[in-house]
Amino acid sequence: MTAAVISSASAILAHTPGLARHGSKPSRELVREPGLQAGFLSSLRTFEQAVAYPPHRAFLGALHPRELPPRPWVSATADGSSRFTEAGEVMPEDEFLALMASVDEFGLLSLDAAVAERGASAFGQHPLGEALSIERLAAAVGDVEAIAAEQGSLLLHVAGDRPAGVIRRAHDHDEALSAPVLLENLASKASAALALMHLLRRSGVDPGSIDYVIGCGEEAIGDRYQRGGGNLGKTVAAAAGLPNASGADVKNFCAAPIPALVIAASLVSSGVFGRVAVVAGGSLPKLGMKFQGHLKHDLPVLEDVLGGAAALIEADDGASPVVRLDAVGRHRVAAGSSNPQIMEALTVEPLERIGLRMLEVDDYATELHNPEVTEPQGSGNVPERNYRLIAALAIRRGEITREQLPEFVAERGMPGFAPTQGHIASALCYLPHALERLRDGEAHRVQMIAKGSLFLGRMSELSDGMSLLLERNPERS
Repeated sequence: MTAAVISSASAILAHTPGLARHGSKPSRELVREPGLQAGFLSSLRTFEQAVAYPPHRAFLGALHPRELPPRPWVSATADGSSRFTEAGEVMPEDEFLALMASVDEFGLLSLDAAVAERGASAFGQHPLGEALSIERLAAAVGDVEAIAAEQGSLLLHVAGDRPAGVIRRAHDHDEALSAPVLLENLASKASAALALMHLLRRSGVDPGSIDYVIGCGEEAIGDRYQRGGGNLGKTVAAAAGLPNASGADVKNFCAAPIPALVIAASLVSSGVFGRVAVVAGGSLPKLGMKFQGHLKHDLPVLEDVLGGAAALIEADDGASPVVRLDAVGRHRVAAGSSNPQIMEALTVEPLERIGLRMLEVDDYATELHNPEVTEPQGSGNVPERNYRLIAALAIRRGEITREQLPEFVAERGMPGFAPTQGHIASALCYLPHALERLRDGEAHRVQMIAKGSLFLGRMSELSDGMSLLLERNPERS
């Protein structure tokens, strides 16, 4: 069996303040308390503010998370930062709506003519502009307010509360094909496709050489008979122009990206496929999820972006970081569900299995939620909590002293910087940084750790998780 490597990774954000009101929490609370809407709309960020926001710069690879300035980050002003980075971009809402219309194969999304024109014009200057379907975009132009009067349709807005588009339902009675669910799924498809197209641009590989695409997002695509039947993976492969690829989806709540990477590496290592891409689009239901805490503390609505990510896994090229399939951590049914038990299974056990100490891992990437988003609503600083727990395990093993705990957290952990879209934040967001540090020799090993809350589906009391160890290619050492 050959070694599998991760040769490239991308990360994108779509700034979607107009779609934020359609997140699960705002869509319920803004109707329940009409007085909230004015404050919500007036607290949405401009595109320039979203581009300049330091955690977004870290997400897109413009700076390492440990290089983030002191908080508050939200006080950062627009500084002329480019929307584009090596890893990807922040896409403005008009362009993202145009992209959504471009990947809409059933004519469900209609756009205001001015919005469609602005989107098409911008894509004419975009490095990925040829991927936009001008025919579909032109066909999407319509009288959005008239269409919104149709039963079951959902009106969309842009900044200034102006109507921008409308999405129709695809069935009169099927909840899985209702307009809000279709909006979620179309947004996830578009953001995943954008991430995959940036991956192709960055890696330079022939799109025809990719054999398989694994989707690991949180969307539930299906109809009333299959509900979350899925396979956004193949759908995104088609949208990004991969003629020879097939695909499937992996579902595991927030933890799905790490199992997806393990499966992809296993398929490559075993020789089943030569190149596999793993993709994840954004979770629209999580837009504005913690907006009440933000408004309470006079903050902007910070959950106004959709995240997307993609990674390319292939046979050992002698340069890219190696996936250590002998050091995959998993949370067994009998492992126990407390946080220390979960972290022991995911962090310590796989390292012990291959004879490594915890200090032989340079970076631990875990749930990297931005604390500036989570703390105002009372969710605390999730990354800091996890890193202190990992450090406590190192203390228990005698690798560090209690006095060295802050040093361990500072040097091997990092501040959270990802949007609160669990699958994106669960280590996947660190992959562009991990590849760069492992290639440059700044790190020798990176462990990526993801946890999933199976109990949310009310089918199990269990949690789950998986970890993956990346190692500097021995041919570069």
